[in-house]
Amino acid sequence: MTKPIQPTHTTAFYVQAVLSFAVSLSSVVIALIYLPVQGWVRAFLGLGLLYVVTSTVTLCKVVRDRQELSEVTNRVDQARLDKLLAEHDPFKVNT
Repeated sequence: MTKPIQPTHTTAFYVQAVLSFAVSLSSVVIALIYLPVQGWVRAFLGLGLLYVVTSTVTLCKVVRDRQELSEVTNRVDQARLDKLLAEHDPFKVNT
């Protein structure tokens, strides 16, 4: 059975992703704090921001889980095919 090449993420990629998320989230929070509107408008926009962030995290997890499930299914199918090919004898004559 052939093992697919697993993509590896470097530490720099991970740090860049975390810093990017932190900078973007803090920028929007600071903008909400200094926005010249009433408090209930800030609260509504903050709640909307929280909803977007949690929805994004959930979407990322669903996409990751679906990808992992398809990889497991592909590996099982590949193992079955490898077993069939290993057991097959092309020179065997059925009489």
